[in-house]
Amino acid sequence: MSRRITWADAACPIARAADVLGEPWTLLILRNATAGTTRFEDFRSQLGIADNVLTTRLAKLVDRGLLTKLPYRDGGRTRHEYRLTRAGSDALPVLHALGTWGHAHTSSEAGPTTLVHTRCGQPTRPGAKCDSCGKPLARGDLAWRGSWLGEDEIPLANPVN
Repeated sequence: MSRRITWADAACPIARAADVLGEPWTLLILRNATAGTTRFEDFRSQLGIADNVLTTRLAKLVDRGLLTKLPYRDGGRTRHEYRLTRAGSDALPVLHALGTWGHAHTSSEAGPTTLVHTRCGQPTRPGAKCDSCGKPLARGDLAWRGSWLGEDEIPLANPVN
């Protein structure tokens, strides 16, 4: 069995980012958290991921500050939700770039997942201003359209402070 190399202390910021985001399932968990998934059972059913792998990835995302773990009551039991932090929500440009690359360079019957400025209804890229109307972009004014979760627009989850 080989040991995983860590790049957590590397001088290169790409290597440090790969250390956090480069494990299998991590980007898909972040994608779903960005689309509003918060509960373990929902991540598991949406992704088809094994419990032990999901538990490990969620713990690492919490440890690295991309998600936070918040308790909630489910009947008489306390469970936890996993919510995006500012660092997790700041991964949006990475997710967008991967989606754009995946649409251009891999094949699928599905169309692209488009980031939409809901105030004007037009496609945009992550950034300070909408590519279509030029107005400032607030996270609450962004949604994904034509995604893996269906054709409806899915508002982006806001980070927990």
